[in-house]
Amino acid sequence: MNVLVVVVACAGILLAGYRFYGNFLSKKVFKLDDSRVTPAVEKNDGLDYSPAPKGMLLGQHFSAIAAAGPITGPILAAVMFGWAPALLWILVGSIFIGGVHDMGSLVASIRNQAKSITEVIRQHVSLRAWILFQIFIWITLVYVIVAFTDTTASSFVGNIDLGNGEMVTGAGIASSSVLYLLVSVLMGLAMKFGRLKEGLATLIFIPLVGVAIWAGQLLPLDLGIADPLMAQKVWGGIILAYCLVASAVPMWLVLQPRGALGGWFLYIALAVCAIGLIFGGYDIQYPAFMALQADSQLGSFWFPMFPVLFITVACGACSGFHSLVSSGTTSKQLNKESDAKPVAYGAMLLEALVAVVSVACVMILKQNDAMIGKSPNFIYAMGIGSFVELFGIPASLGISFGLMAFTTFVYDTLDVCTRLGRYIIEELTGMKGWAGKIISTVLTAGVPLFFIFKTSVDAAGNPIPAWKVFWSTFGATNQLLAALALIGVTVWLFSIRTGKYDRKYLVSLIPAVVMFVMSNWSLISSIYTTLMLGQGMIVVAFISILLVCLSVMVAVESYIALRHSSKARPIPAV
Repeated sequence: MNVLVVVVACAGILLAGYRFYGNFLSKKVFKLDDSRVTPAVEKNDGLDYSPAPKGMLLGQHFSAIAAAGPITGPILAAVMFGWAPALLWILVGSIFIGGVHDMGSLVASIRNQAKSITEVIRQHVSLRAWILFQIFIWITLVYVIVAFTDTTASSFVGNIDLGNGEMVTGAGIASSSVLYLLVSVLMGLAMKFGRLKEGLATLIFIPLVGVAIWAGQLLPLDLGIADPLMAQKVWGGIILAYCLVASAVPMWLVLQPRGALGGWFLYIALAVCAIGLIFGGYDIQYPAFMALQADSQLGSFWFPMFPVLFITVACGACSGFHSLVSSGTTSKQLNKESDAKPVAYGAMLLEALVAVVSVACVMILKQNDAMIGKSPNFIYAMGIGSFVELFGIPASLGISFGLMAFTTFVYDTLDVCTRLGRYIIEELTGMKGWAGKIISTVLTAGVPLFFIFKTSVDAAGNPIPAWKVFWSTFGATNQLLAALALIGVTVWLFSIRTGKYDRKYLVSLIPAVVMFVMSNWSLISSIYTTLMLGQGMIVVAFISILLVCLSVMVAVESYIALRHSSKARPIPAV
């Protein structure tokens, strides 16, 4: 079967989900109303509260939530279990769980003065639950920063030999990334002080991103460190230093212009993939169900697919990190309520489409292909490289384009994570002013530095990259965060019922239960593997135990609040 048939079918399902279920959420569940003034407009301060045009905010939100997740997770899952289970979870998860999670977090936030989803917990559950949730989120943000920083740093080290005399250098990708960030800052300055409109700015600066990709391989930025593992760690430190600066400067200077450029860059990546799939004539070669193959070492079909599939494919189906972006930065930029559907629900389904394309990069490979053992970012980049060759563009430039697309996702997420970590520490400690900003930011970016420079080894004594150590635990933690955010949305929807038979809160309650069970199941399994079998980092196991306890405590507090609310609160007549 041609891979195009599967991808087009998936795109059609996602489009139908946006059209029908998205409208149901907008009109019946959240009842979006443009007559309400959003916090971004009401509190506009040019720093944290800054209304953005719908197109720019969609690009910024999309690139912030996407990160490496819709590439790394789906590729890992497709390699492990086959492409069919991965695609099924991406479609069902994004439409009925992830989309509800993202849109619910955004709307609940703007209806509460752009406070984070944790504020909903504080108002409708308890102060204790709020504190527990904040701690849980901050730990999750540290996991996100560690996993994505190390994955990005790996793109800046080593070379890819295309086998035809051409070479793509990691140092060249690093140069392209630095140039891309400089282009973003220039765009921000031009829009702020040159009064350049968004459309014209995009037309001018998007081609410059292409120039940055081309120039990177000509001007490689090599650290001159012989040991690749140490070079990767140093690059991780440099990326964290960037996060330290980017998360503290005004949104208009870095976050908004880079988000807009990143969004368009990623739209172009999707378009390139679409054209490549249409005209490439690629047939599906990878098995649909790996666990059903005779030579599979994975066990039965159901285990370990449950729960591993659901925490491996996080971004692209459902990701708790999205609630932090929706209620942390996006809610402070939403110009009007109706923008919530395309920005939150639409971006989630766009991310699902990126995940589908990532799975397609595996589908076109043979089961014994040497590329299967490579890092997911390289599998994705090689897929992109093969697509752009159809345009007569050298594969080396196409692979650079693919790795830059991957890096573009991650930059947005990393500095958003650091900014959100700052918000949480400021809220928990009450620190104000620039001193509070600096201390909070240094803590959020500094703790990941410890894990980046700590080397783990496998049973044979071989070093393991930090992203591999943290990915499964990060995935479970991230999905557990999604469950808690959905609980928060459920509590809020329950509190604004308008009648005895108003059960709109079920659209978030049912997904909350699913995500809570799957993620805790996975975390408990990893704790057992580490403590009983001696595989993994002890510190990660103890953090996992802490996260399980925190999640259960928040869930219990929420259940008690709902019970009291249903008994004490009078329900208006229908």
